[in-house]
Amino acid sequence: MSDLVTGDAVVLGLRPARLPSRGLAILLDLAVYVTGYVLISVGLTMATASLDDAAQAAVAVASFLLFLVGVPIAVETLSHGRSLGKLACGLRVVRDDGGPIRFRHALVRGALGVVELILTFGSIACIASLASARGRRLGDVFAGTLVVRERVPGTRVMPVPPPPPWLAGRFTGLDLSAVPDGLWLAIRQYLTRMNQLDPQVGAAMAVRLADDLVARTGAPPPAGVPAAAFLMAVVHERQSRDAARAFRPSAVGPGSGFAPAPVPGPVPVPVVAPVPYVAPAPVAPAAPAEAPRAGGFAPPA
Repeated sequence: MSDLVTGDAVVLGLRPARLPSRGLAILLDLAVYVTGYVLISVGLTMATASLDDAAQAAVAVASFLLFLVGVPIAVETLSHGRSLGKLACGLRVVRDDGGPIRFRHALVRGALGVVELILTFGSIACIASLASARGRRLGDVFAGTLVVRERVPGTRVMPVPPPPPWLAGRFTGLDLSAVPDGLWLAIRQYLTRMNQLDPQVGAAMAVRLADDLVARTGAPPPAGVPAAAFLMAVVHERQSRDAARAFRPSAVGPGSGFAPAPVPGPVPVPVVAPVPYVAPAPVAPAAPAEAPRAGGFAPPA
């Protein structure tokens, strides 16, 4: 599914962060790192006062590389792109395909960040971010990463369009257990926004998604069914199965936490004294009833 995350997919699923929010996140991170660097530098200066000038310079360079280069790299690697400043601003660093970053991505971003952010006071990063269509600095370009917004305004969830009537119930026997959640998400995003895409791009994405779905289910592709209609029918079938599973009455088991209802015992029947038989009084014959008139409604049984 990584090859499906193209420029159109990035627009659908990810929102790149812009310069103001990225600048605020970087300032928060730098404030924390510089504060820690100053405190440690003061402690190291007092501890290495008895050493010569060369040793003190080596300790100063090592502390600089550790706190202003090594610590940001470690934080981004361990937090998967969520540093303190980015967490406060609702941002995150991801790969170009939308996946979490690793050590090599954080290493390239941190190494180039020394030049872009510290030595040039952020001027190179600002120029590169303004010139980039997705707001990327040079570290993101060389590392293959992108800073995106995690907290976005809530939007109305668009329902999946229903399949054509002639496809209803056609895929009831299809095995959907091997289809991953990522593929379902991609299909749902396409179906809810396919009217916003270019017709040629949308048709190509539908064919690729349908091929992936057929490969996961192991069933041959249906003949004469368009790719978009096939995706609608399969998603509708999955939703029907989920609804049936959710509202299916579950049996009460020993570990369910509910006690079974007690079985009522035999109810005693009271003994009633026999009543003497009394012959009924003779009844006069009733007049013959009038035949019902013919109408448009049948009489009740």
